[in-house]
Amino acid sequence: MAEKGAEKKKRVVVVGGGVSGSLLCKTLHKHRHLDFTLIDSKEYFEITWANLRAMVEPSFAKRIVINHHEYLPGASIITSDAIGIDGDGEVSTTEGRQISFDYLVIATGHMGKCCVTKSERLKQFEAYYEKINSSESILIVGGGPTGVELAAEIVVDFPAKKVKLVHRGSRLLEFIGETASKKALDWLTARNVEVILGQSVDYDSSSDGAYLLSGGDTIVADCHFKCTSEPIGTSWLKETILKDSLDDFGRLMVDANLRVKGFANIFAVGDVTDVPELKQGYLAQRHSLVVANNLKLLIEGGNECKMAKYTPASSPLATVSLGRRDALAQVRSVTLIGRIPGMLKSKDLFVGKTRKQLGLQA
Repeated sequence: MAEKGAEKKKRVVVVGGGVSGSLLCKTLHKHRHLDFTLIDSKEYFEITWANLRAMVEPSFAKRIVINHHEYLPGASIITSDAIGIDGDGEVSTTEGRQISFDYLVIATGHMGKCCVTKSERLKQFEAYYEKINSSESILIVGGGPTGVELAAEIVVDFPAKKVKLVHRGSRLLEFIGETASKKALDWLTARNVEVILGQSVDYDSSSDGAYLLSGGDTIVADCHFKCTSEPIGTSWLKETILKDSLDDFGRLMVDANLRVKGFANIFAVGDVTDVPELKQGYLAQRHSLVVANNLKLLIEGGNECKMAKYTPASSPLATVSLGRRDALAQVRSVTLIGRIPGMLKSKDLFVGKTRKQLGLQA
């Protein structure tokens, strides 16, 4: 027999167990007035800003790949892709389930192929390490933060490797200022990384370790890593009730409370939103805390006018790790590179802090 009052619990569904979705679920976990369900395409949360370290040190992956049940014991977790949302308040999944909700949060981040199980992901990091370790020359495609950080991790841990980085843009790290980009370029070239700007790689015309560039030249490398950005994870929403809530870039339009515009009971957090700010992990976590507070307020019968508002970060701190000790940091017009910003991020990559946020040992 159900407990008295159990039927009054509100049903919260969170789609996406990444940086923002995981912290939101942890914040809502065991709230007495709600039952929540996490729907995620994989069974684990990954501290994504630290995964490049795990490619050169696979044992590090054991700290950054965390099964959802480790930090959400007893929670309702469905390992499946969400494929639909209907007007009756239900989310449908690829396995044919229909999950009802009173409140819904979209936190699907970016698309991309991923391992479903934690063990598969740990094995993948081992394979990445073996790929790097067995190669004399390595091609990295993409000069954003992922490509720059991977190049740095490799040249610091494997200084004898020949690393080549190809980027289609006119400078590295285009999301930050030109001074910072130049400092990153100088740091890499001082460690014998060959950086080629203004070109892309034609994978279809590349074979046997010879990679054809858009300019006609060929680069030879034993292996390559593609470090270009993945599409925003909202394509599945195009045939749902949220299709008209997507802007021209595929992002969900949200109000100051991070509610999807036009819907009183649907929120969005992280990279899928149209919040005008740099898309960074710590900012996505701030989204989650705002939405968690607003959900608690609404579920407990609070006044909507008291809902928390999110203020976009106008001058956020941008930090790019450069191996185990150095980093590049930019805040407003100030740029620092070397050991001082490295002390902020590069040693542990905020892994201990993030694990503590989830109630786990650092």
